[in-house]
Amino acid sequence: MTVRKQLHLAAHFPGVNSTTVWADPRSKSQIDFASFEHLARTAERGLFDFFFLAEGLRLREHRGRIHDLDVVGRPESITVLNALAAVTERLGLAATVNATFNEPYELARRFATLDHLSGGRAAWNVVTSSDAFTGENFRRGGFLDRADRYTRAAEFLATAREVWDSWTPEGLPRPFAHRGEHFDIAGEFGLPRSPQGHPVVIRAGDSPDGREFAASAADVIFTRHGSLEAGREFYADVKGRLARYGRAPEDLKIMPGVTVVLGDTAAEAQERAADIRRLQVSPQSAILALEQIWGVDLSSYDPDGPLPDIDPDPESALVQGRVKIADPFAIAEKWRALSREKGLSIRQTVIEASGRQSFIGTPESVAAELDGFVTNDAADGFILVPHLTPGGLDEFVDRVVPLLQERGAFRTEYTGTTLRSHLGLPDPVWKG
Repeated sequence: MTVRKQLHLAAHFPGVNSTTVWADPRSKSQIDFASFEHLARTAERGLFDFFFLAEGLRLREHRGRIHDLDVVGRPESITVLNALAAVTERLGLAATVNATFNEPYELARRFATLDHLSGGRAAWNVVTSSDAFTGENFRRGGFLDRADRYTRAAEFLATAREVWDSWTPEGLPRPFAHRGEHFDIAGEFGLPRSPQGHPVVIRAGDSPDGREFAASAADVIFTRHGSLEAGREFYADVKGRLARYGRAPEDLKIMPGVTVVLGDTAAEAQERAADIRRLQVSPQSAILALEQIWGVDLSSYDPDGPLPDIDPDPESALVQGRVKIADPFAIAEKWRALSREKGLSIRQTVIEASGRQSFIGTPESVAAELDGFVTNDAADGFILVPHLTPGGLDEFVDRVVPLLQERGAFRTEYTGTTLRSHLGLPDPVWKG
């Protein structure tokens, strides 16, 4: 008998990104605890696997000024999740923490603490940085070459796991010692083995290095792809890498970040989606998006006018604290071609070209499409990125989750207590 494939759901807290709409009167604070609590409780009511927080180590700058979306600040993720552990019971709690500007022992201690306090619900989204601008906030000041990011991150994760494994499953402490290229530490860990042994490890990225790192060491990969076909290709590629590390396909969950827009009819949903995109890409933010690619001051350009005919400046420092565009010339030409083909202005081009993958339609059609991605091996589940803080998940939980349950595609209750049990992941093998 064939077992029906179940989909997994997670919630990304809206905050500093191009998806969040702050102009909507329903939008609330991104630092008040009430906002975090509302979204987390909604996700748990919807029986989601986990709640996911991003990280911001420095406020981004644009033309030498703090970027407007960042001005109210970004709280530290693990601190917020420790508080949320007290107001949730089953929901997984995932923090994004940088492996470039931290140390293995301290981070192992913080995540083990979260796992203990939450009863086994901790997850670590491992990110890296070679950005000297961000590094100025830290002792090593961005010294790390871009090529060394993944080697340090891989050794960082392996070292943290050695620290977690220094206590036996029976509760006996043992000394640990690690000698490597990036870390040389030895000592004793101050916490017994936590309920999950190791927190669930999440990795974001679509690059070849990111895929390989996820296949070798992650439990979840947070990605994005714009079509069923692209999703199937990514899914097959990443799952196909697991065997070389002695891992089975079910040991790594592929969960793209997506948005959902609902309507009582397909036409209403499309109209709502178009309205949201216009709010996400204001005239000002359209110029800012263009400047991120071109690297030059385009403030004199009309957002309702044509794209600039000048070439990008790949060495520009106009934008600081964002991921550097790898090939701005190729993207500029692609956007120009799109603008010419469809007769689009700057703002219209940004709206058309930068839209995150979305599921748009009635609750019934969205539930069917989400299910279809999973049953056709284009994803194992989804990380929902709502556009409103903190109520952007409410409608999905109320209107789509019951339909997924009716289809037999999603749980009707939590059957385990740990995040690993929600995701169907094996417990880590103790390496003493």
